[in-house]
Amino acid sequence: MTTGTDDLPERRPTGGRLPTMRDVAEHVGMSRQLVSLVLRGAPGPSAESRDRILAAAAELGYRPHTSARLLREGRTRLLGAVFSMRNPFQVRFVERLFARAAEQGFGVALGPAGAERSTDQVVADLLGERVEALVVFNPDPDATALEEASRLVPVVLLGEWTDAPYADNVHVDEAGGLRAAVEHLVGLGHRRIAYVGGEDGLVGLDRATAYRDAMQGAGLAAETDVVPSGFSEEDGAAAARMLVARDDLPTAVVCCGDQCATGLLAVFAQHGVDVPGRVSVVGFDDSYLASLSYHRLTSVHQDVEATVDAALAAVLDRTSGNGGERRRVATPTGLVVRESTGSVAR
Repeated sequence: MTTGTDDLPERRPTGGRLPTMRDVAEHVGMSRQLVSLVLRGAPGPSAESRDRILAAAAELGYRPHTSARLLREGRTRLLGAVFSMRNPFQVRFVERLFARAAEQGFGVALGPAGAERSTDQVVADLLGERVEALVVFNPDPDATALEEASRLVPVVLLGEWTDAPYADNVHVDEAGGLRAAVEHLVGLGHRRIAYVGGEDGLVGLDRATAYRDAMQGAGLAAETDVVPSGFSEEDGAAAARMLVARDDLPTAVVCCGDQCATGLLAVFAQHGVDVPGRVSVVGFDDSYLASLSYHRLTSVHQDVEATVDAALAAVLDRTSGNGGERRRVATPTGLVVRESTGSVAR
């Protein structure tokens, strides 16, 4: 009976830790200086020495210590990302930022923020990692660390309009997105179109204002109906309970985000409110939640790639010393129509 140990790779002579350049040198019986020349691709070593050292490095699983090299050069080539792990759009942005930043030779240091980790705390942690720039979603309104950090590294604020003089600003075109949502619903015969989102925070205020402007543009200013709500699923559920408690429901609801719309759809289902037969529902973000087979939510599409492109362009310009004036970039929106919207019931 075999134990299976014959199939296991030979134990590395590094005690389970990652092998170093010194380990490679000891393995081949050559000087560390010679090994360094080979692993850096520098001229000088013979072909025989180069082949032996590279073979030994591959055998040991040696990987260059990139962080140490960059620190010697006075660089980290790290971008700090401050975001919410509960927000699907922000998580998708960070995923794409990893890939796009790597193409430019940068890594990404993660800074999840939330109720237990304030913007100031996260920014302090990222600066401790010596990031060379910060990209920040929807910072706490009372945060002070960002303005202070901007004296050290470039800062790009994401997700909301801002006039902060210390940062570049990349945000979604709320006006275009809400206008597209309202025009879609009006085209389906809806007039009593409510907005679930409220007016708290800069993003909430921007989208509520965009909804009001869209309703006015459609000649429906008198039908404007803002239902207070935050962005979470529970916020959407609470707003839905307020709506079903009314004597008469609106025929359509535009939500401030897909998470909010998800909670609203669940409560509507509990109360037997047919979507879209009785009420049409539109989300905002076009996150993975919108495309789930049991939601099929019509949603305003935020362009992740355009957001990453604009944020990374600002960072690269500023880290190379070619930043120029502060910029404000509005990324495009579109409406993805699915099964949660339909013609108004007659």
